[in-house]
Amino acid sequence: MNGRYFQRGFGLKDEIKPHLAADYHSRIVEQLRESGHRLHAGDLTFLLAREFGFCYGVERAVEYAYETRRQFPDRRIFLTGEIIHNPHVNSRLREMGIGFLREADGTGPGIDAVRPEDVVILPAFGVTMQEMEALRRRGSVLVDTTCGSVLNVWKNVDRFSAGGFTALIHGKYAHEETRATASRTTRQPGGRYLVVRNINEAEVVCGYIRSGGDRAAFQARFAPACSEGFDPDHDLGRIGLANQTTMLSSESLAIQEMIRQALADRHGAAALAERFRAFDTICSATQDRQDAVRELLAAGPDRMIVIGGYNSSNTTHLAAMAAREVPTFHIEDASCIEDSGAIRHRPYGSAVEEHAHDWLPAGAVIVGLTAGASTPNNKIGEVVAAIARLRGVPLDGASV
Repeated sequence: MNGRYFQRGFGLKDEIKPHLAADYHSRIVEQLRESGHRLHAGDLTFLLAREFGFCYGVERAVEYAYETRRQFPDRRIFLTGEIIHNPHVNSRLREMGIGFLREADGTGPGIDAVRPEDVVILPAFGVTMQEMEALRRRGSVLVDTTCGSVLNVWKNVDRFSAGGFTALIHGKYAHEETRATASRTTRQPGGRYLVVRNINEAEVVCGYIRSGGDRAAFQARFAPACSEGFDPDHDLGRIGLANQTTMLSSESLAIQEMIRQALADRHGAAALAERFRAFDTICSATQDRQDAVRELLAAGPDRMIVIGGYNSSNTTHLAAMAAREVPTFHIEDASCIEDSGAIRHRPYGSAVEEHAHDWLPAGAVIVGLTAGASTPNNKIGEVVAAIARLRGVPLDGASV
């Protein structure tokens, strides 16, 4: 920590604790925890995943933002973008007078609006090398909340690039974290990266590794998701695997094996030591929440509710996992539970909300609940209360 760059907060945790509790605490969630993650309300049974909601990295980022506002009460404070992917948390920070240099839709004043006396908070996802350099040139105070799991991915990408490997990143190329990770390849001369979103895109890459193909068509397909001048004929010969920390773990591992096998098929198994590197960089909180959903599904819920921002990667993957087993509804908050009995939700893979009218069956129903790592507890509790209201059940009378 120095006078212009802070990475460990300001020692104000005790001072901001009451404010965090007022903004994000939920009595209902505490009741669920204390009752073994199970709550009965009339003929409804709510089962809450063992791991859910705010992870350590998110808690740390939000705490640092609150501390920053308290440390610099009279300064202009900006976030480079959303601190986490939850609309309610970002809205609360705006209410506290924290501005956004870039909105989710790409608009905003940008880094050029920053003055030396301003304070800029870097989000949990991190920022690109280019953004960091631009901010340092502005001379403002920087408060860095980048998650430790993200920093671990960056270290691995640095190693790949230093060793002449192309960093192949399983992630969403437009996601803030993946853009920040990809930018780390530029620390090395000739550093290269390629982002694949899913197994289908990985299959295209594996096909080219094995047999070559139409170079121009490959470049056109992956144009937004690779380093400038990416040449598949040269740059797919030595590959280091990394991933956005919030991706589906099973898919990341499957892609890792696909790439390893493709390189072995092309160059021989004996050459893998010189051509392939891989590290598991799914963060532990993401893995814990995915494991908890598997455990919850084994309990046999009739419906699954997944709560969190629609642009939250880890939340959408929880919804995808659950949807394979049981009718699942990804919602942002309790406003999606309508008084008419309908639910507004966004199915996995869709870009728009849909309405479901008969989503909650009559009679006894077991409702499974989980929430992404950026979802505060109060939003979970509000959803439970809203579902109970559909049955006219006051939660004060709920039992364990």
